[in-house]
Amino acid sequence: MEKKLEEDDHEAGPVPALRLDRFGFLKQELSPQGLTKGRSAYEYEREERRVRKWRKMIGVGGSDWKHYIRRKPHVVKRRIRKGIPDCLRGLVWQLISGSRDLLLMNPGVYEQLVIYETSASELDIIRDISRTFPSHVFFQQRHGPGQRSLYNVLKAYSVFDTEVGYVQGMGFLAGLLLLYMSEEDAFWLLVALLKGAVHAPMEGLYQVGLPLVQQYLFQFDQLVKEHLPKMGEHFTQEMINPSMYASQWFITVFSYSFPFHLALRIWDVFLYEGVRIVFKVGLALLKYCHDDLIKLPFEKLIHALRNFPDDAMNPDTLLPMAYSIKGFGGNKAGV
Repeated sequence: MEKKLEEDDHEAGPVPALRLDRFGFLKQELSPQGLTKGRSAYEYEREERRVRKWRKMIGVGGSDWKHYIRRKPHVVKRRIRKGIPDCLRGLVWQLISGSRDLLLMNPGVYEQLVIYETSASELDIIRDISRTFPSHVFFQQRHGPGQRSLYNVLKAYSVFDTEVGYVQGMGFLAGLLLLYMSEEDAFWLLVALLKGAVHAPMEGLYQVGLPLVQQYLFQFDQLVKEHLPKMGEHFTQEMINPSMYASQWFITVFSYSFPFHLALRIWDVFLYEGVRIVFKVGLALLKYCHDDLIKLPFEKLIHALRNFPDDAMNPDTLLPMAYSIKGFGGNKAGV
């Protein structure tokens, strides 16, 4: 991660006539597939139909959500796996993560943490702010509204949970959330994730010694051997283990260095179904690139595992592969 962060460690000011993709990131010369091409009238119409279905499902401000999910959980799961409409993502994420309930139960708490408390992690947070999504227009301006919001959320969390405090990878979680919701909403979603409002708590990813990262990497190693035995054997021969390529998958839930359109689709499912999708997407990536990876020696293998080809990152190909991976119920890894 260090190498990548050094490259990103710049403080970009506002740039005239920015060429942005539809998510607000600066367009690269070779943008990931699906971000640069214009959408057809048919695609817009289809998206509008999806939005209408979703609006009906969640009700005004989420008022019908709990009723609908009790009656038709299978429909909710199917629609979430197809991708939440971007214009509703922020609201739906709050509903499925349990963070909306936390917010309503704790009025004024966020403001108190931001305004009146001080954090031992403030300097670390300030140092890392410009490294979080440096190519996104919202976070580019030094001391701009994006960087200020990111600082506030991370500072508030470090005061709220002194055992975890602040760890670098948390910025990518908070940054992703801030692109879809207010500071206060993003803070409570971070709390919901780390404290386990709906799924298993994630705080172990950031505690001293990163105990949950170690556990997940061990489990992932077992799953590779179980689901992709040839690759498991090749990795053993080349002395490759998941800590060399998969740590960031878990620490940032694919929000660091993965194409943004893919990360969003993974987050849709992650917030509803839990961490299992991170394991499944990781396995699907290895499976997709299986025949190429098992021919590579150590150095090239490490590079390939940190730089997957664009075609492997297509959510419409990768995610159905991930969903089809079975055998997670009673496996040895216990995921």
